Amino acid sequence: MTAPSYRVWALRGLPEVRPGDDVAKLIAAGEPGLVDGDVLLVTSKIVSKAEGRIVEAGDREAAVDAETVRVVARRGALRIVENRQGLVMAAAGVDASNTPAGTVLLLPEDPDASASRIREGLRDALGVDVGVVITDTFGRPWRAGLTDVAIGAAGVRVLDDLRGGTDAHGNRLDATVVATADELAAAGDLVKGKAAGLPVAVVRGLGHVVADGTDGARALVRPAADDMFRLGTSEAVREAVAQRRTVRAFTDEPVDPGAVRRAVAAAVTAPAPHHTTPWRFVLLESEASRLRLLDAMREAWITDLRRDGKSEESIAKRVRRGDVLRNAPYLAVPCMVVNGSHHYGDERRDAAEREMFVVATGAGVQNFLVALAGERLGSAWVSSTMFCRDVVREVLDLPSGWDPMGAVAIGHAAQAPKERPARDAGAFVEVR
Repeated sequence: MTAPSYRVWALRGLPEVRPGDDVAKLIAAGEPGLVDGDVLLVTSKIVSKAEGRIVEAGDREAAVDAETVRVVARRGALRIVENRQGLVMAAAGVDASNTPAGTVLLLPEDPDASASRIREGLRDALGVDVGVVITDTFGRPWRAGLTDVAIGAAGVRVLDDLRGGTDAHGNRLDATVVATADELAAAGDLVKGKAAGLPVAVVRGLGHVVADGTDGARALVRPAADDMFRLGTSEAVREAVAQRRTVRAFTDEPVDPGAVRRAVAAAVTAPAPHHTTPWRFVLLESEASRLRLLDAMREAWITDLRRDGKSEESIAKRVRRGDVLRNAPYLAVPCMVVNGSHHYGDERRDAAEREMFVVATGAGVQNFLVALAGERLGSAWVSSTMFCRDVVREVLDLPSGWDPMGAVAIGHAAQAPKERPARDAGAFVEVR
C-alpha cells in the first residue's frame, strides 16, 4: 500500500492585485495546471485588495476601532479583539503592510463568500473542481510565533470530526475534531512565505477533503458558550461583574457543589478589618435542609406580618413573592462573625466598628456572587434571613456569634436576564 502523501507549491507570476480585479481570472491566466481535487490557499490580502477593502486611515487605531466588535484583551497598545467577521485576532486583522502609505487593508467582508466566488470562477474558467481556502496570519494563545489559518473556505471539509471512531489501539475517540482547513493554510504558508510575494499556493493529493455543500470557515470559530478563554484577565473580571445579575427563576439542573466552593474561595479574598476573616458560608445542599429552613422562616415572617396587622390575603401575596429561595435548587447562607473586633466602650465608635465588619461581609458576598456568575450560575441575594436570625441559627444549629446576612439562591437561570439599562458611571462620582 502506498503511504499517504501530498504536494504543496506556490504559484508564480500573479500580478499586483488592484481594486476590481477578479482573483479567479488572475489565477487562471497564470496557467496553474490545476486538476480536480486540488486545494488553493489564497492569502486574504489579495482578496481584500480586489474587493476594495483598502481604506484611508492616517490612524490605524481608528480603523481597528471601526472593525472591532469586542475587546478580548489589551496590553499597552496591543489589542486582541473580535472583529466583524467573528474572528478573534490582533488588531481586528487591520493590516498596514503591502499597501500605500496612509491606507490600511481590512479583511474581506465575508471571507466564505469570497472563497466561493473564487471557486466558481476557477470552475468556469478552467473546468476544474477545486477547494479554496482564504488564509490570514494569526498568533495563538499559549504558543509563540505566527501561522496561517483559514478565515474563509469553499468546497473544503474544514473540520474532520473523528468522534465516535477508534484509534489504532481500539480506544474510543470522544473529543478529536481536526481543523483540516487550518492545517492546509499552515502548509501553504510554508511555501508562500511572508515576504516572497507569492500569495497563492496549491495542495495536491488530498482530494478527499474537497466536496460540495461543505461548511465555510465560520464553522471553525468556537461558539461563545463553549469558549473557556473568551476574555483576557482584566476583561474577564469586568465581564464577570457585568454578568452578575439577580436571577429569580431557575431550571431543575443540579448545581455543582465544587463550583459553589470555588466561589466561596473567591469570597474570602475580600478585604476585612484588623486582619480578620468575618465570612462564613452555610451551604444547604439537600432539599430537606432547604425546606426545613424556609418553612421555619415562612412561619416567622407570617407571624411578623400578622403582628403588623396585615390581612391574610396580603400575607399570602407577600409570601408568594418571597418564593425565589424556595424555587432554587441550592441555597447558601452567608454569615458574619465579628471575632477580632475592637470594643471602645463608646456607642459611636462601637457602632462604626460593627459597620466595618458589615461592609467587609458585603464585599465577600459580592465576590461570591461574581464568582458564581463566572461559573455560569445564576444567583439572587435575598435579605430575609436578617429578619429572623434567631430562627435561622436554631434551624441550622449555628453558633450564637454567627449573624446570617441574607441568603443566596443559586442555580442555572431559566431564561436570560433582561437587558440592564445603561448607567452613567459619572452620575455616581463626585470629584473634590
